[in-house]
Amino acid sequence: MVAMAAAAAVGTSGAAVVLSQSEVSLSSKSALCPALGSLRNNVRVGTSKRSGAAGVQVCAALPIVELAAQTLDQSGLAVMESDGITGLQFAVASGGAIAALAAALSLADPEKRRQKQAAETGGDEKAVVRNYFNTKGFERWNRIYGETDDVNTVQLDIRQGHAQTVEKVLRFVSDRPLEGVTVCDAGCGTGSLSIPLALQGAQVYASDISSAMVDEAARRAEAALKSNTNGKQTQTPKFEARDLESITGKYDTVACLDVLIHYPQDKAGAMVQHLASLAENRLILSFAPYTLYYSVLKRIGELFPGPSKATRAYLHAEEDVEAALKEVGWVVKRREMTGTKFYFSRLLEAVPAAKAS
Repeated sequence: MVAMAAAAAVGTSGAAVVLSQSEVSLSSKSALCPALGSLRNNVRVGTSKRSGAAGVQVCAALPIVELAAQTLDQSGLAVMESDGITGLQFAVASGGAIAALAAALSLADPEKRRQKQAAETGGDEKAVVRNYFNTKGFERWNRIYGETDDVNTVQLDIRQGHAQTVEKVLRFVSDRPLEGVTVCDAGCGTGSLSIPLALQGAQVYASDISSAMVDEAARRAEAALKSNTNGKQTQTPKFEARDLESITGKYDTVACLDVLIHYPQDKAGAMVQHLASLAENRLILSFAPYTLYYSVLKRIGELFPGPSKATRAYLHAEEDVEAALKEVGWVVKRREMTGTKFYFSRLLEAVPAAKAS
């Protein structure tokens, strides 16, 4: 599962854009410089990628901007993690803030950095994602998706945002009894959705590209089912390490939370349609939504190197996801948005058009 996150703050003196390895400091004055704050107000969640402002003006009158970098979450949205930042610090002169930021954005080469890291792992993009979430990414996201206290403020916020998305999915599926209903949890992570579904009696088939995630999900599921006292007849979820492309079968419901962030737009539509082909009655998707505001923050985040930057993070326009669904006879029934300080995820529930009420 993946989450999209980015942040910025305004200081009162000096002329620097600062990232600290030990702490990401956020000013109490504002989450963004006034120009970006105005952009956020004007470009709302769900705005078409074909509309919105064409440019961004950076306020030179407020010279300090502390920018938090974006990194990647396991289900596949971009995430800011302070422990993944190398401590890069660079100055932006207040008189030339616009030019300096534009130059930094144009000269940064995140793709070259990714290619170098990909070469070090010895694989293509999918292999890089698998390697990341079996190693450093697993360590981070296991903490974020857990209940321990060894997380920083940003990671705690992401944990809470992800939990809100899961709760919304559980509300979606509570419209009828789940006992015996087959559910495919595609990109299950550590089981944050699979386990509560199983506790409600669903027959869960869960998979993730990371074997480490799958093993942890199975461990958590076993513990949760042993301590279950709700009186419902439950079945242990079947967990498998596999990518989305290799999932087969037919299920009443298919859920795929925060994984599309790993798929570029030219592949995301086909993946949405593949997931729809597995579902008989319901498909639930969440993804990092494309807006001008989020795309600017994501681009700024790419300026800063970190161990997880070998993986790409793709935002998706809601209209494109809907178009892919319509091509195969599905329509969106319900939609929700989860937005905390550092977690942004659009949630869609789709059904076959013939069954839409």
